[in-house]
Parts: sequence; structure tokens; C-alpha cells
Amino acid sequence: MRIHKSVLLASTVLAASATPALAQEAQDAAPQETVQAGGLNDIIVTARKRQETVQDVPVAVTAISAEQIATRDITSVEKITAIAPQFSVGRASNGSGAQLTLRGIGSSSTSIGIEQSVAVVVDGAYYGQGRVIQEGFFDLARVEVLKGPQALFFGKNATAGVISITTADPTSTPEFMIKGGYEFKSQQYRAEGYASMPLTDTLGIRLAARYTKMDGGYYRNIADPVTYTEIDSASILAGGTGNPTSHTATPADRKAPGEEEFLARATLKWEPTDRLTVSLKGTMDISTVNNSSWNYVAFRCGNGSTSQLNGYPCEKDFVSHQNNMPADIAANYPYAKSDGSLYNKYRSAGGTLNVTYDADLLQVSSVTNYQWNKNRWACACDFQSSNSGTGPGSTWATENSSWEAFSQELRALTQFDGPFNMMLGMLYQKTQRDFDQFVLTGGVSNSAAPEGYEYVTSAKNSFTKGETMAVFGQLTYKILPELELAGGVRYSDETKNSFFTQPYNNPLLTGVFRDQNDPDGLGEVTARQHFRNWSPEATLTWKPTSDLMVYGAYKTAYKSGGFSNGGINSKLSNDPSADLTFDPEKAEGFEIGFKSTLLSNQLRFNVTAFNYKYSNLQVDFFNSPIFAFQTLTADARTKGVEVEWQFAPNGVPGLDIHGSINFDKARYTDFPLAPCYAGQTPAEGCNLSGNSRQDLGGTELSVAPEWTGNLGINYEVAIGSANKLGLNVDSKYSGSYLASGFGNPLSRQGKYVTLDAGVRFGAEDDNWQVALIGKNLTNQFYVTGVVDGPSTGSGTGTPAGVKADQLGFGTLPRTVMVEVTKKF
Repeated sequence: MRIHKSVLLASTVLAASATPALAQEAQDAAPQETVQAGGLNDIIVTARKRQETVQDVPVAVTAISAEQIATRDITSVEKITAIAPQFSVGRASNGSGAQLTLRGIGSSSTSIGIEQSVAVVVDGAYYGQGRVIQEGFFDLARVEVLKGPQALFFGKNATAGVISITTADPTSTPEFMIKGGYEFKSQQYRAEGYASMPLTDTLGIRLAARYTKMDGGYYRNIADPVTYTEIDSASILAGGTGNPTSHTATPADRKAPGEEEFLARATLKWEPTDRLTVSLKGTMDISTVNNSSWNYVAFRCGNGSTSQLNGYPCEKDFVSHQNNMPADIAANYPYAKSDGSLYNKYRSAGGTLNVTYDADLLQVSSVTNYQWNKNRWACACDFQSSNSGTGPGSTWATENSSWEAFSQELRALTQFDGPFNMMLGMLYQKTQRDFDQFVLTGGVSNSAAPEGYEYVTSAKNSFTKGETMAVFGQLTYKILPELELAGGVRYSDETKNSFFTQPYNNPLLTGVFRDQNDPDGLGEVTARQHFRNWSPEATLTWKPTSDLMVYGAYKTAYKSGGFSNGGINSKLSNDPSADLTFDPEKAEGFEIGFKSTLLSNQLRFNVTAFNYKYSNLQVDFFNSPIFAFQTLTADARTKGVEVEWQFAPNGVPGLDIHGSINFDKARYTDFPLAPCYAGQTPAEGCNLSGNSRQDLGGTELSVAPEWTGNLGINYEVAIGSANKLGLNVDSKYSGSYLASGFGNPLSRQGKYVTLDAGVRFGAEDDNWQVALIGKNLTNQFYVTGVVDGPSTGSGTGTPAGVKADQLGFGTLPRTVMVEVTKKF
């Protein structure tokens, strides 16, 4: 069925909307429902660390049930964006690895030291690193998208929101599932399954695993072979010619990402009494792709229609141009593959212990978590082929970084019958990041370098050790049976001890980079940072009937400053310590909400209005005049209205119509010395005070569309006496936005509509099912973040400025998957 974009947009606006996930109950490890009997089901969430229905919690939350996750194939953080249109994920190759954005607030992807403003929480444990997008998620009980600042209930603070993921628990009766799938575009095979059973009357176990392998990919790499020519600095310094030597850089894999992934999870759940619950979950993830920057696309050129670097056309298509590192160089290069091929290798492991004791008057809970990941890659870090293969346009790099964290959270919640109740808790977290990077650029080598460093232009070594202590509490007071006031605060105390050095630089570049032996004494940078903060909040909730709730909230949130482990210690900078450190980010504002269940439990209609200001919003950029990455801070504001709805008529059992319409205006309010974008001229606002800066006050933030929405329909109907047929069609709309955080008009992504659809047929009791799942059926290309093309653009701050090519983080093309599921 063809649906024109104009019809989709009109329908979305008229439908004044909601979350598509509000269709089914999200009970942990509950058996699958049969065909819905008409009317709405309650949705259970834990947005306040207690089980409540989504209509009873005074928080703006989009809840995605286990059934919706399976129907829509929500198997990664990125895929959540199809259901929550205010949420965006930009997948980056280096830096933090991601730009997660919610309500227009997100964190730059170019600094590995920045924790995300949108936090991810898995089974109650905080994961603040952007590399969490490398994790695959499966066998889930529910996903909750909590919008706006979250200070009290989810680990460390989150200034923009939380993505809370809950994995499935053991079932009370034996249950086994196997599932096989094939996705046609990427030629991806998928096999997964679980075994869940009680071991005793009080102890249950659940084992789950998934394996995927691509024979192809989502993007085509159409690069040609290029020649990389280097000169020997030892020869130059000895008065020689440099002995120019040419090397061939072959095209990287033609189809990317060519992913292979294995995930496994084991869960033990012990319930010796009806008061005590102990759950232990252990996870592992092994993932490899054939190109770390496989989704970087030159979608708009700075000087016309062709790239300044290689002459290829800039176009909005799922096409890249990237080359492997020359094999003869890679054979003796740190962390490179011997044949020079690009790659990204991600490994992670973790364990979470949840303990809850529920007495009559007091509930005590504990969350203990250990997490570790190691990420290693080889990148064509100009992100596109160089035309001649010489000079600074040819850049490769390798990286080996790891993250380790231990956290312990304790929480006590009273359950008095009287008007007063309270919650008290504490959090301790200890972390360590280790970082090594090796860069090849500039067409230089050094035959006199230590072994393994002959072709290394500059090497980086850095670490950050962190320690956090936080205490938090909330007091609730039932002023009247239908009126409740809740107030709370979190106190955070965080230290970070960091070190950075460049242990080796090519001798021809000692005028640009400092190394550990630099004579000015600034070759090694150390930083001890200490941050303290109080984050209060208060909420007034009025519930005149069981089907109607109105709330107003004052909220604050805080995210500590940090250290950019992947930065540059440039000799053109007088203060490398200031270049590598950055200040804390804070949020403060108000939110009001209206939640209702109408028409005898057939219509759910919710409205939220919000207004938050952000101080010291962390923004990372490359300062080309001093050749250094710097994280600046800016003030911003996001304000808007969100409307969500869901209709499940009693007269048509199994029918669910849902949607949302959201307006959000996210702007810088104070950024007077913002960096210019590459090639920006004085007429365009650059060169403020003669230092290549601009005033971005009033300019929209990165990836912050004013209008977003979604509209969908899901229908299940019985076929015969034992089978059922299910259909779903879901559209998502986004208005236009700047992908750049610095006002670059070339980075603008136009408005777009995507369309997902699925059909499934199987047993009414879900014993077996065959499904066909299509995503982005309009094959819409759009970007969710951007970087300036390296070695493109020039003349920043002068009338002759030429803008850089815009390399966007492209999303997935049209995908169609067939899936067969069998339960035992």
C-alpha cells in the first residue's frame, strides 16, 4: 500500500499523538499475550524505581513492551529511535563513538572523555559511555525512554534523559525458544534462542544467546586504489632527499559493515520468600565490523558538487569512499591488521546483582555492577579517499581503548500507610579508562624510529581514573488522598585523575606536537579534577480520578566535567591542560504533564510541556588554528510540547492505533565565543574579535528538529481456531535540522519520513511464528551527526573562505528480514 508523505504528515498532525509502545503490558518475563481482547492494557514501568503503570508515574516516559520490541526488531539503542522520535543516535567511528540526543540535547561524539547527556541504564546499572551503542540488546522485558533531566533514580545524573533497558528474567515454568532470521540487504543471518526454567521451587535460570553474521553490508564502498607517498625524516634531517617511497592503498571492503556478533546472557533469580528477590545477570558481547567509519558519507560538498579531497560527487546515498592502510606499512604498525584492512573489534563483559527485600513498612534494594569493554580499530581517518594519496589528506589511525567500572547502589524506600514516605540512597562508582592511539598522516616516516614506529606520525597515551560518591533522598507527602508533593535532592562528589602524553612524534613534526620529552616541560599533562554538586527536584501530582493525572515538576540535573583522553597536545597552544579539560554540565527547569485514560479504557491521551535551561553544555570541536581538540561549554535552552495517544477500540479486538506529535525549540542562549565552522567568512559572522570565533546565541543546537512525530497501526486477528495474523505499519516524521553544532548551513538535514511495516502469522498461543519485518521502506537517507571533512575547507575567518565537505553519520537503508520463531 502506497502512502504519500503528505498524507502521513497530515495524519500525524491531526492525530495529536502518543508512543506506539503503549499497546501491551510490559511485565518482566510474562508469557506472551494471545490476540488482544480490545481496550487498553496497563503498561508497567520503573521510572521511579518502583513498579507503577505508565499513567500513574509523574514522568514523561515512552514505554516499549517486550511484544513491541519483538514486532519492531528493537535490537540496539539505535533502533529505539524508530519508536521515540525525539531521540536520535549518531554512530561515530572514534571519540566517544556516539552522539545520543534527546529533546535536542546531546553530547559531541568527538571526545572519548565526554559522558553522554542521555544515559543508558541496563538492569538498573548506569552505562554513560557512548560505546554502549556497540552493544547488541536482545531477549528484553521492556525499554523505557525517560525524557528530560533525571537526578534521583538512575545511577549518576543524566542531564537530557535516560534510556532504561530491562532484560528478561527466568519464567516460572520451563520455556524454550529458537529463532532464525535473514536480512536481505546486508545478507545477514541471525540465530538466537533462550532456555528458561525453574531449578527448584525458589531458584530459576535463563540462558540466552544470539549470533549474527553478514555476508554483505548496508553501505557500498566505491573507492579506487590510491598511492600514498612518504618521505623519510631521518634522510631529510641528514641532508638527504627523503627517499620518497610510494605505497598502494587498496579499497576497503566493498560492502560494509560486514558485522559478526555473538552475545550471551545468563540469569539466576532466587526468591526464597515472597519478601526477598535476588537476581544475578552476566553478559558478554563480541562484535567485529570491517570498517569503523562505514557510515560516513560526504553528503554535501563545500565548493560545489564534488569533494575537495578526491573529486567524487557528494550525494545523499548509502555510499562511501575509503581505502585500507597500505599493507607493507600495516605489517609493522601498532594494532593494524597485517594486510592493512580496516576494522573495529569490540569486546565487553559485565555482571549485575540486584537484591530487593520488601518488608511491610520498608523496601531495601541493592544494585551491584561490574562492566568492562575494550574497543580496537583501524580507521581511514580522513573518512574518504585522497585523490593523489599524498599529503595530509591521507590519514589512517589505530586505537586501543578500554573502560572498566564498578558501582554499588543502595536504596531504602518506606511504605507507610500515612501521608509521609521517604527514599534514601547512596551510590559509589570507581572507573578507569585507558587509551592508546597511533596516527599516520602527513606523508612522513622515520627509518631511525623505535621498532614499530617507523610510519607513526604521532602516538598518544592517556588514562583517567574516576571515583564518585553520591547520596540522594526524596520525601513524599500526601496532602490529600488525590494530591501528592514529592521533593528530593542528590549530592554528588566526583574526582578524576588523568594523564596524557604523546610518547612519539615524527621529527619533522616537532614544531607542531609536544611529546613526553618536550623541552618546554609541557609534554606530559596531568589533571586532578574535583567536582561537587547539589541537584534538587520537586513534583506536585494531582490525581482526581483513577483515569486522570496532572503533574508539575521542577527538575535539575548535573553531569561532571572531564578530560579528553583523545585530544592533542599542540605546540601552537600555550595551555594544553585547558585544552584537555572541561567543566560540568547542568540543567534546570520545569515540566507539566497531563495523563488520561478515556472512553472506558479505550483511549490513552497524554500531554507534556517543558522548559529547561542548560549551563555549560559540553561541546567538542577541532580548533584548527592551534591544531587541538577542545571541549567548550555553552548555555542553551530547550522548550516544547509533546502529545501522545493510543486508541484500542473495544469493538475491534486486536486493533491499536498510536502516534505522537512533538514540538521542541532547542537553541543556544549564550555562546559568544563559539568556534567558526570551516570556511566561514566574516560576512557569515566569523572572525569575531579577530580570533576566528562567532556568536551562536539564538542558533539551533545539533540534531534538534522543531517538529517530530510518529503514526502507526497494529492489528492482530484470529485465523481459524488456533492461529493468528498480525500486521503493523509505523511511520516517523522529522523536521529539518542542523547536523553541525556550530551553525554550518551546509550540514542541514532536510525533513523526512520513514516507514516500517511487518506481517506475522503463527499460533495463537505463540508456539510458532513466521514474520516479515521491513524498516525504512522509503529507503530514506538522512544523517544524525556530522564532522568536517579532514583536509577540506580553507580560509576560515577571511573573505576567501571555502567551506569544508560535510561528512554525515548516515543511518540504515531499507532492510527487509524474514524471521521464524519456535517455542517449546
